[in-house]
Amino acid sequence: MENPPLGYGLEFARARRKGGFMYYVLSCKDRVRLPAQFFSMKLEDALTQILREKYERRVSKDAGVSLAVWNVKPEGDGLVIPGDNAAYYDVEFDTLTYLPQVNEIIESEVSEVVEFGAFITLGPMEALVHLSQIANDFLTFNKKTQTFVGRESKKFLKKGDHVFAKISTVSMKNNIPETKIGLTMRPDGLGKEEWISARKAPAESGTDAKKEDEPKKEAKKKKKDE
Repeated sequence: MENPPLGYGLEFARARRKGGFMYYVLSCKDRVRLPAQFFSMKLEDALTQILREKYERRVSKDAGVSLAVWNVKPEGDGLVIPGDNAAYYDVEFDTLTYLPQVNEIIESEVSEVVEFGAFITLGPMEALVHLSQIANDFLTFNKKTQTFVGRESKKFLKKGDHVFAKISTVSMKNNIPETKIGLTMRPDGLGKEEWISARKAPAESGTDAKKEDEPKKEAKKKKKDE
């Protein structure tokens, strides 16, 4: 957002303290120039249209991407400046923003697979899981099937797969295409659901085997004592 609304920083700080989520509803203030061609419209509708054109899909490094503007309320009468074919209104409004946070765990789908990694849908934008961050295995890319396959684990990843990932890097720019978000799926508990289930199974079987061995050890100890 090139011109942040008045009071924007204060309201955003309050919203962030409410929880660690990536979506925020912010209460904002701004002064809106209403050109004469909008005078025939209902005031709230005209102001909402202008604010949506100004803020929606815009990116702020502090607030993230503005997704929607609503609940627009003008404060008092408009100000008319001689020689300017418009009126100016101080307004309050709410906006829904999306701000990805480093170390945030996301659940989403693979939108595209390319030779250097996989793109994951992340709110209104896409994030990249680099080839080296997909799994703890050497992966090969199959151009025909557009699939990554693990050499030893035989894990595979393709478009449409449901995955869990962690945000590792965030670089917010002035627009969505230039904003870069990096993800990783290497840590335990991340990746496709079947990968996570496969990791849990050996751990659980190991625990069960340990429990079975405990009575045997106790019995051997008793025999020695006798």
